[in-house]
Amino acid sequence: MVLAAGRGERMRPLTDATPKPLLDVRGKPLMQWPLEALAAGGFSSAVVNTAWLGEQIEARFGAGGNALPSIAYSHEGRDFGGALETAGGIVRALPMLADVFWVAAGDVYAPDFVFSEAAVTRFVTSGRLAHLWLVPNPSHNPKGDFGLSAAGLALNEAPERLTFSTIALYRAAFFAPPHGDIPPGNPQGTKAALAPLLRRAIDNAQVSAERYLGAWTDVGTPERLAALNAGR
Repeated sequence: MVLAAGRGERMRPLTDATPKPLLDVRGKPLMQWPLEALAAGGFSSAVVNTAWLGEQIEARFGAGGNALPSIAYSHEGRDFGGALETAGGIVRALPMLADVFWVAAGDVYAPDFVFSEAAVTRFVTSGRLAHLWLVPNPSHNPKGDFGLSAAGLALNEAPERLTFSTIALYRAAFFAPPHGDIPPGNPQGTKAALAPLLRRAIDNAQVSAERYLGAWTDVGTPERLAALNAGR
């Protein structure tokens, strides 16, 4: 699943007429980078959720193909009048997803990340409910999000905390009780953030993690977008 429903308030005025995942980064729409990487890793289908200016996203990518996965859409804006936040949006899309699935944000630039079948196999074998890729803390998130144990578990409290890259593997069961309580398909359009679910699952030792040291940028402001396109 590629997340593409956000308004992109910090990117205004660029996002007043263009959804953030369609902003150009080094010659491609920003969300095309993870879509191409998923296809390169052998993953043939993806779900994209939309809200703000979502019709532009579907008009640009259509049903996918041509070096992209086939694409199905979860139109949160059309169905509920706005984005459902990260967890709410994922649960809305659960009926279209496999039991184990990738999630990546459509507004994060990570051109070196490899979506691999080997990573999925390791995750399935582990029995955990989620696996996160963590990156060194950028200047806009100096305190980080989660720690990493020597055994490869994500930690809520740790002397060193890293930033969650948004790239992760999940089991559908991660979003069920006791960590989540929205019915699959989110028929009521409940808004729900992802962080509380992660923290509860981390407290139950159900979330593994690893470091990712490749290029990574949360393209959250016009300045970061300009720096990327200038090669900085």
